[in-house]
Amino acid sequence: MTMAFHRAATFAGVQLRRLMGAIRRHPFRSAMVLPTLMLLYGLVLLPFTPSIGGLRKAKSEAPSVLLASDGTVLAEYKRINRQWVTLEKISPHVVNALIATEDRRFYEHHGIDVRRTVGAVLSTLTGDLQGGSTLTQQLARNLYPEEIGRATSITRKAKEAITALKIEAVYSKREILETYLNTVPFLYNAFGIEMAARTYFDKSADKLDELESATLIGMLKGTSYYNPVQNPERALQRRNLVLTQMAKYGKLDPARVEVLAKRPLKLDFERQDESLGPAPHVAQHLRKWLIAWADPRGYDIQADGLRVHTTLDARLQKAANQAVERQMAQLQTLADRRRKAGQERPVLQAGFVAMDPRSGAVRAWVGSRDYAQEQFDHVSQARRQPGSTFKPFVYGAAFMQGFSPSDTLMDEPVVITSPGGAVWTPSDATPPSYQPTTLRDGLAYSKNTITAQLMQKVGPARVGQLAQAMGVRQSKLDLVPSLALGTSPVTLIEMVTAYGTIANGGNYMAPVLVLRVEDRNGRLLEQFESAPEREPAMPRAHALTLVNAMRGVIDEGTGTAIRQRYGIQADLAGKTGTTQDNTDGWFIMMNPQLVAGARVGFNDNSVTMGSWGQGARSALPMVGEVFQQAFRSRWLDPKAEFAIPRPPPPGPKIEPLADIVNDVLEKFWRTLQGK
Repeated sequence: MTMAFHRAATFAGVQLRRLMGAIRRHPFRSAMVLPTLMLLYGLVLLPFTPSIGGLRKAKSEAPSVLLASDGTVLAEYKRINRQWVTLEKISPHVVNALIATEDRRFYEHHGIDVRRTVGAVLSTLTGDLQGGSTLTQQLARNLYPEEIGRATSITRKAKEAITALKIEAVYSKREILETYLNTVPFLYNAFGIEMAARTYFDKSADKLDELESATLIGMLKGTSYYNPVQNPERALQRRNLVLTQMAKYGKLDPARVEVLAKRPLKLDFERQDESLGPAPHVAQHLRKWLIAWADPRGYDIQADGLRVHTTLDARLQKAANQAVERQMAQLQTLADRRRKAGQERPVLQAGFVAMDPRSGAVRAWVGSRDYAQEQFDHVSQARRQPGSTFKPFVYGAAFMQGFSPSDTLMDEPVVITSPGGAVWTPSDATPPSYQPTTLRDGLAYSKNTITAQLMQKVGPARVGQLAQAMGVRQSKLDLVPSLALGTSPVTLIEMVTAYGTIANGGNYMAPVLVLRVEDRNGRLLEQFESAPEREPAMPRAHALTLVNAMRGVIDEGTGTAIRQRYGIQADLAGKTGTTQDNTDGWFIMMNPQLVAGARVGFNDNSVTMGSWGQGARSALPMVGEVFQQAFRSRWLDPKAEFAIPRPPPPGPKIEPLADIVNDVLEKFWRTLQGK
């Protein structure tokens, strides 16, 4: 509100209040001046009321929608929880109750009911405060609360009346009724008659009977005071008064009123919470992006009905949601069993993301186990140590330096002293074998001692440089020897993107979420690259060598549950990861058409998981279940192969002769002792 308006409105308001005082003292003499002053006051306020163009826009307001690749609606960006319905889809009992109770001369006036207004003014002057607003005036107040205001003042009533006249000039009576019934609030996050009908009676607005219609319309006098959930007796009395009004003005048979008034309130109440959609974290992530895109172009994402087409696959998203929900329920049960008496219940969280390595298109994104409880995004916001899922960068850097998967290092204790004098002694869950171990086996069985030695030969700087080139581009990496075992926190989306680079023959492709933006009529506003330009991160030959080595994780290493439990025989490569004390569990797996990863852990990283916290037990099942369903449903081609021949399946393990002899002698000795 401008300074000019303040001065003009203040002056006019003072003069009007003086006039009211004069009317009380000399009612007949001063009444002749009243129309002129009211007219002048209206002319002062006219420029400060909503424009006709604004009214038209309010009528056509539509939320922007987020769409999956197949057109499935993922989310709506709307101001309030409302579903607009046409007047034809609203019960006539609602309209009859509304007009009989709130504005019985609705079809006769042009926005202002002069008789009702004069009566209200005279009653107010005598000390009996009454409202004289028509439905159109109420609509003006509902549509433009900021411009008109809520204060009990002459200025507010005048602006409300002027706006009502404008509305009547633009809308037909049917449009006014439709707009009013779709914008009025009914508590419990229900706006409009359709959401009210669903909230209080679990039915659509066109199915409301006389009693239900009277109950809802009765609330309009004071939604809290006549709330049928909290104040059923008041709501019942108000309902019956509405029925009486309907009969008085010929909208209901008077004999029927007596019968209906004896019936109790019959609610079927259920709060209508706004739908979060199947990908709420993506919706929130893209909301910020869409606002930044729309504002400079003059679009309102809550009113202009933009259609945002994303890369998400609705089928994979649903499968991912189910997999996360199922696995987290099982793991939370295990976590609760470990909880000591009196200890606060720690909530386990997870993130899951899948993308197409050929294009960078994100296909599924689950930011937490329950968005309603946890809005923090464990895909793009949570930075945690990736553990052994970081090891492929060490082996990839080694292959680029001329190492081969068949090269060997001794599986023995390792002591590494940094230039500053700090000593690092990485170890494994099992004692060292003191046997030569190939780099392929070192990766497949996630041997820390082998990886640490390889890191010493390659150098942390080269490993960090490769990881960043492949996709770990937002998180800062500490270039120290322990980086080999994933001690620098990163996000899940960074890691899955980097694995996508491996699957894509060493070419980095930034994650893509938005394909195009259209207006409400489907007209293209902007098209985005569905496959961004590839950035070479590592030579193709070395990337394929790394893929071949990572196949061993699935075929014979720490990820064999993919074959044994989920029965997937397609060409796959991946890596498990478990951080110190089982704080976080990771698993990332790839094939030529899809890369997916999951991480599990508590928000408080000082809380650790038990033995079930290992990546192969905590995170792998979510990825395995999604891939299993994708192959079974033929969303992915089970015959797709990486561009390097798969190694022959491992044969039965043959124990060395010395081990066999020792085993036989030990059994023989025990037999003798038994005798």
